[in-house]
Amino acid sequence: MKNFALIGAAGYIAPRHMKAIKETDNNLLAAMDRCDSVGIIDSYFPDADFFTEFERFDRHVDKLRRKGENIDYVSICSPNYLHDAHIRWALRSGADAICEKPLVLNPWNIDGLEEIEKETGKKVYNILQLRLHPSIIALKEKVQKELQEDPNKIYDIDLTYLTSRGHWYFVSWKGDENKSGGIATNIGIHFYDMLSWIFGEIEENIVHIKTPYANAGFMKLKNANVRWFLSVKYDYIPEEIKQKGQRTYRSITVNGEEIEFSGGFTDLHTKSYEEILKGNGFGLKEARNSIEIVSTIRHLEPIGLRGEYHPFCKKVIDE
Repeated sequence: MKNFALIGAAGYIAPRHMKAIKETDNNLLAAMDRCDSVGIIDSYFPDADFFTEFERFDRHVDKLRRKGENIDYVSICSPNYLHDAHIRWALRSGADAICEKPLVLNPWNIDGLEEIEKETGKKVYNILQLRLHPSIIALKEKVQKELQEDPNKIYDIDLTYLTSRGHWYFVSWKGDENKSGGIATNIGIHFYDMLSWIFGEIEENIVHIKTPYANAGFMKLKNANVRWFLSVKYDYIPEEIKQKGQRTYRSITVNGEEIEFSGGFTDLHTKSYEEILKGNGFGLKEARNSIEIVSTIRHLEPIGLRGEYHPFCKKVIDE
């Protein structure tokens, strides 16, 4: 049984980490969040100590270490802009870090973490659960087989992800680009990771639209041309999806064929933890591609509706 600590216990994603720790037969000793709405802990680890001040949490973990109750892993579910600092703290506290996406906001943050890994001998793991999704694994295997026959094959891909958010989103840290990294970083990074994992490293990155509600662009990967559209605005969701009462629309087409992966997400965090505990988790090297992609998107100026743009871009222009 391994001992865990968790930072960001009140966040949306934290219960999936608590569940994963429980289902892999490990123990959560301590959790921390500035917000105290963390009653969900009782469903998993009612005896875990909880702190709303990082200084007290730090002192408690240090006391545990001095008593011989070392923290083996720190799970990090805090706001994106704090990931780097919390990962550094975990490594220097003698624990491996398991961090939610995005691992960090900028590629040079990864360089710094690589140095601290070397100094401490501890590891950083990123939750990249789409790489463990059965449908995505099947797609990768199919593409690899086809590329063996034709290494120069280019796939045409449309990525569309709309996940409606209310007014709270723009009041919270998620709506502050300096803290979340913006829409592409906050809701798109898993998809960029998945696409570059399957179709190769990025060769060209263009942004067509960049508003508080939507980002859209085009990227050329080694073996794919990708038109992408991401939004948190309900109005952009197709009418047939709205009529079903749904507030999320997710679609990836490869050469006109829809890739179905709407299901199968429930246990991916637990699978991620299982792989990490076996020493097979995704580390800094695996995280770098998607971090470089979103960092570039954040700094690019949008060019408007020119070139290969996603058809949903017209929804924004027509407003």
